Amino acid sequence: MATTTVEQVEEKLKEFIDPYMESDLASAHCLKGTQVEGSKAIVDIELGFPHKGYQQELTDKLSALLTELDGIDDVQINVTSKIVVHAVQKGVQPIPGVKNIVAVASGKGGVGKSTTTVNLALALAADGARVAVLDADIYGPSMPRMLGISGKPESADGKSLEPMLNYGIQTMSIGFLIDDDTPMIWRGPMVTQALEQLFKDTRWKDVDYLVVDLPPGTGDVQLTLAQKIPVSGAVIVTTPQDIALLDARKGLKMFEKVNVPVLGVVENMSTHICSKCGHEERIFGEGGGQRMSDEENVALLGALPLDISIRQLADDGKPTVFAEPESRITELYVDIARKVAAKLALKARDYTNKFPKIVIKND
Repeated sequence: MATTTVEQVEEKLKEFIDPYMESDLASAHCLKGTQVEGSKAIVDIELGFPHKGYQQELTDKLSALLTELDGIDDVQINVTSKIVVHAVQKGVQPIPGVKNIVAVASGKGGVGKSTTTVNLALALAADGARVAVLDADIYGPSMPRMLGISGKPESADGKSLEPMLNYGIQTMSIGFLIDDDTPMIWRGPMVTQALEQLFKDTRWKDVDYLVVDLPPGTGDVQLTLAQKIPVSGAVIVTTPQDIALLDARKGLKMFEKVNVPVLGVVENMSTHICSKCGHEERIFGEGGGQRMSDEENVALLGALPLDISIRQLADDGKPTVFAEPESRITELYVDIARKVAAKLALKARDYTNKFPKIVIKND
C-alpha cells in the first residue's frame, strides 16, 4: 500500500473550496494541523465563524475528498470555532461584553429589514454563537414584538440595563422603556443620545455578534453608529425593485465613506409563491440584488421569498428560524447568516489589546 504524506493530504485539501468563505481552508488560515498515522489522516480545523449546523456537512465532504488518496482509508476531522474581535473604525472605543457589531441597514422602509435582522440573529445563535440584538429604530421599535418579549428591563445599579432575553438572544430596545402606543416625538440629538445609551448602558454578556436593526435611511442614527459605535461590518437589505435599489446604494455608500466594511446584500421579497396554487412570480422585479452586487462589487448573500408565513410568525413573536427550524426559509436564513459570519471572519482582526501600553515618564 502506498504511503501518503502530510504534504499530499494538505495539497488534496486545497481542492475543497468552503462555500461560505469562498476559499480553501489553508488560504483562509483555518487549517491548524495535519497528521498521517498509517492509513489514517487526522485534520484539525479552526473556523472563524460558528459551525454547529455545518460541522457534519464539512466533515463528510472532507472525509470523502481525502479517502480519494491512495493509502488513506480512515479520516478524522476535528472542527472547532474561534470567534475573535475584528477591526472597527479608528478612534472608536469597544463596548464591554461585545466582540463584534454587525449593522443591518436599508435605504428605505418596508423592505423587511427588521424581520431579516431577527432571523439572522437566531440563525447565528442556532449555529452556536452568543448573539444579541439591539433595536436602533428609536421611532419604530419592533424587536419586542418580533421576539415575543414584554415587560421592562431590570437595573441592578440604577444606571445600567440588563438585556431582555428570549430564544437565547439578548435584546435591548427603546420599546421596552415606553408604552406601545407612545410616539417618540424627539429631535435628532435626543435620538442619538438615546441610541448611545442603549448601546453603552446595557450590560451585554459575552456577546460574539451584536446585530443592530437600524432605521431606514442615512440620517442621524446611522451617522452616530458610524462615528461613535465600533461596527465590524454592515449588511444591506433591499428588494429587487429599482426604487429600493437606489436607496440601498445610498446606504452602502454611506458605510464605505465611514470605513465600515459592507459584508454583502440580502435581496428580500425576491419572489412571491402563491399559497393557493404554488405559482411563482417576481412581483418586485428580477435580479436587482445581483445587479447591485455586480456594480458595487459586494457579495450577494442570498435571496428570500415574499412568504406570508414569515410575516405571520414575526407578528406572533415566533420568528421563522425558531418556529420552523426545518423549513426551506430557515435554511435560507441560516445560509445567509453563515456567509455574514464567514465574511466577517476573513476581515482584519483587532490587535489593539495585544500590544503593550507604552508610558513615557520624565525622571
